[in-house]
Parts: sequence; C-alpha cells; structure tokens
Amino acid sequence: PPLVLHTGPRAEATLGADLVLLAVPDDAIPSLAAELALQGGIGAAQVVLHLSGLLDRRALSALLHTGAALGSFHPLQTVADPAAAPERLAGAYAGIEGDERAVAAGERLAGAMGMLAIRLSSEGKAAYHAGAVMAANYTVALAGVAERLAVAGGVPAEVAGRLYLPLIRGAAGNLDLGPAAALTGPIRRGDVRTVEAHLAALESEDRELYRLLGLAALRLARQSGLDPAAADRVEAMLGETFPPSHPYR
Repeated sequence: PPLVLHTGPRAEATLGADLVLLAVPDDAIPSLAAELALQGGIGAAQVVLHLSGLLDRRALSALLHTGAALGSFHPLQTVADPAAAPERLAGAYAGIEGDERAVAAGERLAGAMGMLAIRLSSEGKAAYHAGAVMAANYTVALAGVAERLAVAGGVPAEVAGRLYLPLIRGAAGNLDLGPAAALTGPIRRGDVRTVEAHLAALESEDRELYRLLGLAALRLARQSGLDPAAADRVEAMLGETFPPSHPYR
C-alpha cells in the first residue's frame, strides 16, 4: 500500500496495524511508548518493535499492560541516502530480540525485505551494537584520520578525500575470507622498521590510535601464522606505552 502521512494523534496511526515500528532516536523510544499507551493506541493483538541497536524490549515497558508483543528490530546496515535503502538493506542482517511473537514478526519482516534475521539476547545487545559502531562508524572515522594524514604528507586535499577509497573497498572485500586471513600490511609481515617509522611520523594522538589498532591487528597476524619472534618484536614496538594487563597485549 502507498505511504500515508498522518498528522493527527499518533495513536490514530497505530490503531488496526498488525505491526508498529518505532523509528525514533533511542532516547525518544520510552516516551513514545508511554504516549501510545496513554492514548490507547496499542492492543494485545499487535506487535511493537523499535529499531534501536542498543536498547531491548524493556524500552517499551510502558506498553506491557497492553498485552502487545514487544521487541526490537535493528537493521545492521548503514544508509546515508534514504533512496538507496531498499538496495542496501537487501542481504544485510537484522538483529532481532524480544517476546517470541515479536521475534517471529521481526523475522517475517526481515524476510520480506530480503534481510537475514539473527536472534539476539537482551544481555548481548550492548556488545553487539558496539561491534556495529566499530565496523561502520569507526571505519568512517578512520577514513577521516587517513585523509588528514595524507594531507599532512603532502597529498593535495582534493585528492586526499578519495585517495584511500579503493584500498578501503579492497580491504572490505577481503573480509569474506575472515579478519585474520584478510589482514595485510606491515604488521602481518612483521615489518618492525616500517611500524617504527610510522610511529615516529605521527603526533601523539594519532600515534596512540595507531598503537592500539596495531595491537589489535597483531592479534590477527598471530592467528594467521606470523612468526612468533617477529610478532614479539612488533608487540614490543607497539606496546611500550600500554601496561601488561592491556587487553590487546
């Protein structure tokens, strides 16, 4: 059916709907649920899902007394252009959590959009969502850091913004092999001199970021069979500012 813009009370828009999706910022979910509960817009036959990657069905606790099935449906995809959403969502995962009836409805919704449903526990959502932020948002942040370093290295600003895009796409494509097998570069090779030169070229904040990510990369390199002696030399170079108890040591 065509989309209809409803400008009246929100409860009027939800009456008669089998499935209600709350597509609002995380902080607004509890208050919107409370508003719908107060207005009588949700009934026992309905399923209510919010789209937060972090929050679970407890964010909808204001609707518990209605008897509706409550849960969360998180599309695990980044969509900067709304027009591209159908294409981008197809083949992506949807993290689903909640009451059994809500989870079943979420799985049907995922299937209708060509998405892959994965069931999540309430307790595991924070770690799951932190992983999503690292995989997507922090990749973008790192691209920004890389662009800035390229400019500092003399690359024209009009080129620096796209300089590393083929490299990023290539690295992402390699991930079909798994992170350990996908890793390339000086840490995978155990090239201590290159790592040392990088650290010397970076300012304090960028140097610490390089060290932390380098130690994470070193864990993958060890898994991929990097010579233990070479790995130890790289670790000594990268880890000198981190205590022995650091999780990446």
